[in-house]
Amino acid sequence: MPSPANAALTHTPPDGGWGCPVVFGAFISIGFSYAFPKGITIFFKEIQDFFGTSYSEIAWVSSIMLATTYGGGPISSILVNRFGSRPVVIFGGLLCGIGMLYICVGIISGFGLALNLQPSVIIIGKYFLKRRPIANGLAMAGSPVMLCTLAPLNQFLFDNFGWRGSFLILGAILLNCCVAGALFRPIGPAASSVQKETDQEAEETLKEQTKKSSIDVAPSNAGELEDRDCCEKFNKYLDLSLFKHRGFLIYLIGNVLMFLGFFAPIVFLAPYAKHLGIDEYSAAFLLSILAIVDMIARPATGIIANSKWVRPKIQYFFSFAITFNGACHLLCPLATDYTGLVVYSVFFGLGFGMVCAMLFETLMDLVGAARFTSAVGLVTIVECCTILLGPPIGGTLIDTFGDYKYMFLKCGTVMVLAGIFLFIMNYYNYRMLAKEKAQMAREAEMMEDGHVRMGVEGVNIRDKEKIQGGPEMDPLKDEQERLKKEANGTSEV
Repeated sequence: MPSPANAALTHTPPDGGWGCPVVFGAFISIGFSYAFPKGITIFFKEIQDFFGTSYSEIAWVSSIMLATTYGGGPISSILVNRFGSRPVVIFGGLLCGIGMLYICVGIISGFGLALNLQPSVIIIGKYFLKRRPIANGLAMAGSPVMLCTLAPLNQFLFDNFGWRGSFLILGAILLNCCVAGALFRPIGPAASSVQKETDQEAEETLKEQTKKSSIDVAPSNAGELEDRDCCEKFNKYLDLSLFKHRGFLIYLIGNVLMFLGFFAPIVFLAPYAKHLGIDEYSAAFLLSILAIVDMIARPATGIIANSKWVRPKIQYFFSFAITFNGACHLLCPLATDYTGLVVYSVFFGLGFGMVCAMLFETLMDLVGAARFTSAVGLVTIVECCTILLGPPIGGTLIDTFGDYKYMFLKCGTVMVLAGIFLFIMNYYNYRMLAKEKAQMAREAEMMEDGHVRMGVEGVNIRDKEKIQGGPEMDPLKDEQERLKKEANGTSEV
């Protein structure tokens, strides 16, 4: 069952061809966007000791980067609508490298990652339709692959170059996002010069009419016209009418709650292992285990989500994945040794991969491909608040109680609540959609019945006319003509 993503598309997605290099480029770009803020947590313990900071203060580094990545979503969406995915991703790669090399990790590199994430997700929806869940799953698998690579690499770089030298090397590695962006070939019908000239003429005519009409209009009305024109131009790049979309609002509220506990467990997994007395490389290897399982879970989830049994009700599958992820965090305090943390990392990687594989697929399933670009921007700007606060709140709990278990319990609780909320509200949404569909079918049937009745009545009227003009009415017609002639003769006399 194809999702509503094919609505308002101006081209037919090839579901292959150059889409394969596009998926590879998205694999790299999305991989760095998601994995890099988690991979630098390897340096947190040493940076904390170097500056003498608390857990909540050091968590702000990764938290600000993640929040900037999500908060820059609307700007990224506007730039994609204006210039396309390729130049935006290339520019984002340059910002990532500059931020790590010279200026600031959290803000500059975070904004560069934002310019990598949204365009990569958006262009997959333009190249794929029937196989889109699988393509999204493969592209999102870049995050665990990069995390699996970055975790031991960062530990190796720290041992040989320190955390400052490691940041310089990582900045150079992030420049590979520019190469990934070069693979994003634009797709869709190119506007001809004649069409552009026609559009320009239409705009000029509209402006002239507006100027003429504004002469006789009060200043307040003219101001209203200008405001309306500005709103229309803004909605052209970012569709604010999505806030009236029932499914979009359900998705937004559930995800805002979920992100309060989504990233904090990854940020504190390696520090938690070191807190238990586990050596640095073994602690970093926990992230690799999580990433390996995540790597397998994402494409597998995409295949399952694309099946005919799951895709029509994919929102339920997404709700289950969030609830499963939260349950893993609730059970994490039971892991008090390395073996327990390995088991936790396996299940955490499975749940994390399931959520990430469907994070954008479910959004596109709700709003369609035509409004997906705006939807991603609006979702990320709202989510950035909870993403920004999630890890620092977890760090505050650790500083207050001197124990990591309260942080894991908080994350697990909010994620389970988010999953339950989404399940209930999606059930309501599916019921309402079914009722609306049935109502539309009844209205269409009534309209068809009305047309049939009108046709039958028209036939009956024609039959009556034929009967009235039939042979049995001829004697009456002759008598009427005779009376008319007599009347005419009398009038002449």
